[in-house]
Amino acid sequence: MIPKPTERFTGRVESYRRFRPGYPSAIVDLFRPECSLGSGSRIADIAAGTGRLTEIFLTAGFAVTAVEPNAEMRTACSALQPQYPKLTLIDGTAEATRLPERSIDLITVAQAMHWFDLDKTRTEFSRILRPSGWCAVIYNNRRMSGDAFHDGYEQLLIDFGIDYREVQHRHFPEERTAEFFAPSPMRHANFPNPQALDLEALEGRILSSSYMPQPGHPRFDAMRVATERLYAENERNGKVTLQQDCVVCYGRLAF
Repeated sequence: MIPKPTERFTGRVESYRRFRPGYPSAIVDLFRPECSLGSGSRIADIAAGTGRLTEIFLTAGFAVTAVEPNAEMRTACSALQPQYPKLTLIDGTAEATRLPERSIDLITVAQAMHWFDLDKTRTEFSRILRPSGWCAVIYNNRRMSGDAFHDGYEQLLIDFGIDYREVQHRHFPEERTAEFFAPSPMRHANFPNPQALDLEALEGRILSSSYMPQPGHPRFDAMRVATERLYAENERNGKVTLQQDCVVCYGRLAF
């Protein structure tokens, strides 16, 4: 059975926390002037997961509310609270954040927009944003072909993914993001964000994907053998490098 979007990462949290790529701190530097972020600005990170994006804003001193519907993900994100007292956690969704009206200066969504009901999400984001507020949709987009490693990585996902093709079809191209912001214009920035992986990290990166078999699945062992082969054929000095671009699309929402 294919799980609901809010439950897809249950059982994968540790792999997600340890082996998913982070986000460049240059995003914060971009938003300070572009979105007029100041010391008193309030940020809502929607579908925050384990807090990979949340943490770059906390590190920069901002108050962040992490909205996350999955209990395991929220628990992992809560591990940031002792270090960052400006972090607030909420059990909510993009469509129903449970945040007060007109309370947020910047909404961020990282690697999750394709799971949302966009009409309800837009209504909710418009409700919680202040009139001068901004919204940003962020994806780490990996290279899917071009050399033996990236060709092989993509083929492994195709061969072993439970519903990989269906998830890929849901992914959020920039044209759809522009439609979400319309009639307001959308701005765009791109940051290289490669990820160097040893064998453990490569296996963990694959297991962090919601469409890949977990331990106990009939195809898990075969997937692990294929992963080891991919690594052995492509590693250099104990690492393979997954090339990725962090794509940032941002703008205002018309009220």
